[in-house]
Amino acid sequence: MFNLNDIIRPNVLKMKAYSSARDEFKGSASVFLDANENNLGSLAGGNYNRYPDPHQKQLKARIAEIKGVQPGQIFLGNGSDEAIDLLFRMVCRPGQDAMLHLPPTYGMYEVSANLNDVALEAVQLTPDFQLPVQELLAQVKPNTRIIFICTPNNPTGNAIAPESIEQVLRNFNGLVVLDEAYIDFSDSPSWTTRLAEFPNLVVLQTFSKAWGMAGLRLGLAFASAELIAVLDKIKPPYNINEATQELALKALTQTEALKDMVEEIVQERALLMQALPDLPAVEKVFPSDANFILVQVRDANGLYTYLLDKGIVVRNRSSLPGCEGCLRITVGTLEENQRLLQAIAAF
Repeated sequence: MFNLNDIIRPNVLKMKAYSSARDEFKGSASVFLDANENNLGSLAGGNYNRYPDPHQKQLKARIAEIKGVQPGQIFLGNGSDEAIDLLFRMVCRPGQDAMLHLPPTYGMYEVSANLNDVALEAVQLTPDFQLPVQELLAQVKPNTRIIFICTPNNPTGNAIAPESIEQVLRNFNGLVVLDEAYIDFSDSPSWTTRLAEFPNLVVLQTFSKAWGMAGLRLGLAFASAELIAVLDKIKPPYNINEATQELALKALTQTEALKDMVEEIVQERALLMQALPDLPAVEKVFPSDANFILVQVRDANGLYTYLLDKGIVVRNRSSLPGCEGCLRITVGTLEENQRLLQAIAAF
C-alpha cells in the first residue's frame, strides 16, 4: 500500500515553508509597507513593483475548471522542469536513493537526477518504443523512489500503452511521474482523470507546446492534494511571476482558439507523415501523437547539416539509444513544412 510519508525525505517532512509577506497578510489594505517593495512604482509599468500571488489562486482556479480537477491538486512551476527538480528534492536522499527512466526520453530527468546526486537507472524502451513492464519492475530496488514515463514520448512521439502504465502504477510503491507535455496533440485521454485512483501518480503538463507559451515558462503538475501541499512547501515563494500569471489567465479564455491551433498542427502532421516516406533520403517515419515526428534517414548527420545550410533547423537525435540515424522534426506552418519537404527531396 502506497503511503506518501514513507518516501518523503525526513528533513522535508520536518521543515517549515518560507513565510512570505503575502502569506502573512490576508485581506484588503490601501498601504502596503510589509514586503520591502518599491512603493514609487515599477519602471516596467503595471503593478510589477508588487510581489505576485505566491499561490497563484486565480490562475489555479481557472486551470481547475478547464482540466476537471481541484485547485489543490495543481502545482505551477517555472516550466515543468521545476516540478521535476522539486520531485527529486522531495523524495530522493542525495547519494542514497535512485530513479528509473526509459530511454530514449526527455533529457531533463537525467540532468535533475545528476544534479540531486540520485542514482540513475535506465531500462530501454522496446523497439516500438513501448514499456517493457516486467523488465522495468524487475529493475526496481528498495531505494528506487521515482519512475519517469513520458507519454507521448519525446523524442519518439508515440503514446505509451495505458495498460502498461497501469501495471507500473499498481506494482510500484514510489512516485510514477507521467510527463504529458504533448498530450494536447494526442487522442489518448490525460491521466489527470485517474488521480483519485492512484495516490502515487504525478502528471506533468505544460503551457509551452499547444498553448504556444514556451517563452513564459509555465509548467503544471497534477497529483493528490497531499502531494501538491508538499511541493508548495518546498518551492521558492514567488516562483511564478506576475506577468506570466496575467498572460496565462488571458490565454485560458481562448480555449476555442487552442482547439483550432491543435487541429491545424495535427492536420499538418498528417500531411508530413504522408509525404516524408516518399522521399529518397527517408528510411522510416515513426508514428506520432505529438507536434513532432521522428524520422529515420539515410545520412542523419549529412542531412542535418544540409538543412542547416538551407536555413532549416531540426533536431539530430541519432546519438540516442534506439534513435540511430534519426532526426526529430517539429511540425511547422504549411509554408515551413513545404520548404522542409523540398529541401529533403533535393538532398
